[in-house]
Amino acid sequence: MRMPRTAAGSAASAGAASAASGAAANGAAATAGRDNANGAAAADQPAGPEAGGESRDPGHARPRRRPPAGWSPLGFLRLHWLAALLLVAGLGLRVLVQFSYSPALLYIDSVKYLYGAWPGADPLGYDLPLKAILLVGNLSLVEAVQHLLGLAMAVTLYALLLRRGVQRWLAALAIGAVLLDAYQLEMEATIMPDVWFEALIVTGLAVLLWRPRVTVRACVLAGVILGLSATVRQVGEALIAPALVFVLAGAGGWRQAIRKSAAISVAFAVPILAYCSGSYALTGNFWLSRNGAQATYGRMAALADCATLRLPSYEKPLCPDPRQQAAGPDWLDHSLHSPLRNYVAPANLDRGHIISDFNHRVLVQQPLRVLGRISGDVTKLFAVARTTSPGDTPISRWQFHTTYPHYLPTVYTDQQGTVIFALKLAVAGGPTIFRKLDASMGGNSQVWAPGTRFLRRYQLYGGYAPGPLMLLAVLAGLAGSLTIFRRRASFAQRQLALGALLLFSTGAAVLLVSDLFEFSWRYQLPGLVTLPPAGALGVAAALRFARRRKSSRIADSARQEPRITARAG
Repeated sequence: MRMPRTAAGSAASAGAASAASGAAANGAAATAGRDNANGAAAADQPAGPEAGGESRDPGHARPRRRPPAGWSPLGFLRLHWLAALLLVAGLGLRVLVQFSYSPALLYIDSVKYLYGAWPGADPLGYDLPLKAILLVGNLSLVEAVQHLLGLAMAVTLYALLLRRGVQRWLAALAIGAVLLDAYQLEMEATIMPDVWFEALIVTGLAVLLWRPRVTVRACVLAGVILGLSATVRQVGEALIAPALVFVLAGAGGWRQAIRKSAAISVAFAVPILAYCSGSYALTGNFWLSRNGAQATYGRMAALADCATLRLPSYEKPLCPDPRQQAAGPDWLDHSLHSPLRNYVAPANLDRGHIISDFNHRVLVQQPLRVLGRISGDVTKLFAVARTTSPGDTPISRWQFHTTYPHYLPTVYTDQQGTVIFALKLAVAGGPTIFRKLDASMGGNSQVWAPGTRFLRRYQLYGGYAPGPLMLLAVLAGLAGSLTIFRRRASFAQRQLALGALLLFSTGAAVLLVSDLFEFSWRYQLPGLVTLPPAGALGVAAALRFARRRKSSRIADSARQEPRITARAG
């Protein structure tokens, strides 16, 4: 083939031939190194527009994304076969749950969202999607949408991990927890806000992590989404802390850090303040819920040493006896026989302030008891088996049963399968109203016995994220987060570290704040969408670091070999 002539003439041709022969001589070794490292060297460079990164030329137009040459659905599935297999398994389990229980599963707190029972007890952000779906369907449609949310969270996390540089097999394993965990499936089938809370967390984190460098616009959008989570479950208020840590760690200068942290903080506060303002206009109370100031009573009362606790005389009735303490935080918070429910404040004092002061005195005077109990509850997530410890909320509430579940005296069915609720439509006092589930919401309860038996066996005999695996994810996520402090880290290494930092700190914040109120296996579910992905990022960071060290050693050996040869000659 004729070589193109240049202004340099034959000299250029000779130089080109020499360069080509040199490239051919070195190409085999370089290709082998790239193959063994799975493209690590290329990934260590800043991502360009084609990889979802930022263009080095500000005026460079972003090219339109097109499928690569030779792309086909079959080839795509072959490339992502493990994730596709897990997704199909997750879909199959969700279809089985959908057909095994009709209508959707109902819990004690479901009456808050369906009929407004116990007004002000919790934020009602879940009401918006729930009532919107019920306008066009029944509770079975609500359940189907929540199952789709579970699948969508898995797909989003998988795509996010790939964009951050995690290997396909590792990213697929990270989403296996949310796809296959039976407790996650049970909650998706229940009329409760937890799945929407998880979805808002995943969406907010995806906005922050989708591009290599977070922008002010992304901070605003993520702040609003994460702020909305607090209107669904009040523990979402804790999400601003890990988001700020992430923004400050990846801002790239103090000016950018101030701008981005201010943007995400203000955006986070907007939906919370809007909700509180609406609550004030409707009820005269500027709050997310009336339980906000009292939510830790059950936890503090259950572990308090009342014999040594110094209290004003009017607070002493709040201290439970040993038998009441043994019943646990959930009983102390909600039972009609709890000291909290029977406490009458002095006429000149505010009841809410008294309860808050009691909680504060326990925390300040007996911090080691508080820390010890919460630390013990944190480790339960890593246990091999899932059981109910003394004083905990029974795990049976979050398990599949072979019959339609009852939660007396609030939710039960009669002999015909009619679902009946016992409603309290006032904050305190007032009669109990018994109401049948509206026919438009799904009618009588039904179960498909083969499906319920399989689901129960699956759940009881290992169909959940193993505790040791969650511990490994926590350790890997923490280790990956700490690599952000490494000097001379590559761009790709820093992307993995920042992702691990955000996901790990988010999971830790939500779980720790939840355990501050009480331990419940239901409250551990957000860990499924944060801790395994954080662990995958941490493992990917460790693998990349090991490959870079190996490449450096090989390069050093290659540079030293000619010197040794020259000396020998």
